[in-house]
Amino acid sequence: MRSYAVKIFCEALEPMDTPAPTPKGTEVLIDVTRCGVCHSDLHIQEGYYDLGGGKKLSLADRGVQPPVVMGHEVLGRLVAKGPEAPIGDDMIGKTFLVYPWTGCGKCGNCLSGRDNLCAAPNAVGVHRAGGYAEMCVAPHPRHLVDVSGIDPTLAATYACSGLTAYSALKKTEIDREKDRLLIMGLGGVGLSGLYIAQGLGFKHIAVADIDPDKRAFALANGAEAVVDPRDADAIAKLQALDGGIAAVIDFVGATSTTTFGFNVVRKGGTYVVVGLFGGEFTFSIPLVILRALSIKGSYVGTLNELRELIDIVRAGKIKAIPTATVPMANVNEALEKLRSGKVSGRLVLERA
Repeated sequence: MRSYAVKIFCEALEPMDTPAPTPKGTEVLIDVTRCGVCHSDLHIQEGYYDLGGGKKLSLADRGVQPPVVMGHEVLGRLVAKGPEAPIGDDMIGKTFLVYPWTGCGKCGNCLSGRDNLCAAPNAVGVHRAGGYAEMCVAPHPRHLVDVSGIDPTLAATYACSGLTAYSALKKTEIDREKDRLLIMGLGGVGLSGLYIAQGLGFKHIAVADIDPDKRAFALANGAEAVVDPRDADAIAKLQALDGGIAAVIDFVGATSTTTFGFNVVRKGGTYVVVGLFGGEFTFSIPLVILRALSIKGSYVGTLNELRELIDIVRAGKIKAIPTATVPMANVNEALEKLRSGKVSGRLVLERA
């Protein structure tokens, strides 16, 4: 089996040939046909997250050791199952999206469907081999999501970017008819956030991005207002909008964006941080109290939320984000294109 692995952090992926895996216990084996290329893969390739102040969160210290076969937006055909997998033989050959944010499978979070919050994460494409390969093993058939009727290239993106945006939007807890939402960063996940927000009935959406083309795109695709957060009057412009900004979703997660988001959200508002660009978040404690702010971190989403999202997509309520396919053998080119900021929408690796 051919896969593409990080053998040394900060270096290009290398092809690796190993025997095809045999599913054990409750495991299921997927013949990969699509795998999304996600911005978090860049952090995994580098081997750390930037904590700000010169500090780093080392993946090696958290048990992620090379070789790492990345790829957590996995879609493909079910081809085999372990002897204890509770799934019928009639499911063999069908195409599924893999929920990748798995845990230990035994703790309270996992048993209550919040696998993504497990204290012993075992995520596909991070802690266990992912979809940058011909085949991928998922720990249990409950992690397989039926995406029939949805374009497979688009469907692959919902396992992370779509799910992440959907879960973050749910955490805003604002009046979708009346209150205004600010989306910060219109990259792949932010664009998913814009389209999913519209599909969920958010009527008043503003966008902040430093790229003028992305701001123009946002205006052409339903945003009521756009700003360049570097402009001196950007915060004042947003605060002057009727009702102000009730909730901010930060799809960048940098020191500059957290400062902007914290300052722009109205009294009693909610600030949701999603992006992992890195840095430090410094705020005045009395202002959090006096402004009655809610600050939330949002890490991907639950399996149930992914199923909810797929049902909404299948119902035709969410506009499809732009996607482009890349042959899996060209994975390094795809990663470098993403790193350079030259991707509009999402890149998805494809196997014939």
